[in-house]
Amino acid sequence: MEIVILDGYTENPGDLSWEGMEALGKLRVYDRTSLTDMDEVIERIGKAQAVITNKTPLPREVFEACPKIQYVGVLATGYNVVDVDAARERGIPVCNIPTYGTAAVGQFAIALLLELCHHIGHHDDAVRQGRWEKNPDWCFWDYPLVELADKTMGIIGFGRIGQATGRIAKALGMNVIANDEYPSESGGKIAEYVTREELFERADVIALHCPLFPSTEGMINRESIAKMKDGVLIINNSRGPLIVEEDLRDALNSGKVGGAGLDVVSTEPIKGDNPLLKAKNCIITPHISWAPKESRQRLMDIAVDNLKAFTEGKPMNAVNL
Repeated sequence: MEIVILDGYTENPGDLSWEGMEALGKLRVYDRTSLTDMDEVIERIGKAQAVITNKTPLPREVFEACPKIQYVGVLATGYNVVDVDAARERGIPVCNIPTYGTAAVGQFAIALLLELCHHIGHHDDAVRQGRWEKNPDWCFWDYPLVELADKTMGIIGFGRIGQATGRIAKALGMNVIANDEYPSESGGKIAEYVTREELFERADVIALHCPLFPSTEGMINRESIAKMKDGVLIINNSRGPLIVEEDLRDALNSGKVGGAGLDVVSTEPIKGDNPLLKAKNCIITPHISWAPKESRQRLMDIAVDNLKAFTEGKPMNAVNL
C-alpha cells in the first residue's frame, strides 16, 4: 500500500516518529501542501491508496482525479476539510481522531484563565525590564489580580473536554455550571446543568468547549454579552467562529467583558486586521491547545491504529460510513 501524508509538520515537527505508518506501507510525507492549489494536491497524492491530511482540503475534484484512493485519514478531530459525501459515494472511509487531546485542551483552557487572572507573562517582562528593581515598594502589579475560589465557571459544551476543564475548575474552588444539548451522568457529578441563558447570567467565567454548528456559530455576540455579568472572563479554545469578534472587541474595550483568553480565531492563521488584535485585556495564542508532545503522540498512535484497522477490513473512527 502506498501512503501519502500531505501536511505532517504540525503533528510531527521532528520530535515523533512515523515508523508506525512506515510499517503499514510505502510512506511519503510532506511537511505542507497547498491549501488552494488542487493540482499540487492531486499530483502529490498520485496513485496512493491511503491519504492522510490535517488541514489540506480534499474536495470532490481530488477524489475524481485520484481514483486509486481507498482510505482517508484525518490527523485531527474535525474533518470538514474532506468532502465526506464524495468519499462515501466511492466507498472510501474517512477516519478522524476523536479523543486524543482531552487533557491537554482542558489544561490549556485553565492556563488561559490563570494568565488572565495574574498576567504572569506581563509581570515577568516587567521584572526583566528593571521595573521591580526601580520600584519604591516591595511589590507592584499592573492589572487587577483575580482569585477564582467561590466564583462560578460556566462551560458551554460539556463533553470530555468540557468535563476535564470543569474538574480542574472545581479543584480551584470554583462552582461549575454547564450547558450541553445532551446532559450526562458523568457531567452531572461535576456541574449543575443549566440553560444557556442562565449560564450567561450567572457565570463569572465562561469557557467554550462546544462544536461549531449553525446553532453555536456566533453565540458570543452583542446580545448574549449584554446578558452577562460586568467583568466576565471569556475563554475559547474550541472554535473561533463561536464568537462574533467585533462584538467581543467592543465589549473588551468598554470593560463589559473583563478579559478574554483565546487559542482560536475566525480565520487561521490570524489576519493582521482581526479586530481582537486591538482589544484590551485579550490574550491570543496560535491554536496550540492540542500540541503537547504527549497529546500528539496519542494522535499519532490512533492514526496508525485507524489505518491498521482499515487494512484488516475493520475501519474504525469512520465518520462517513
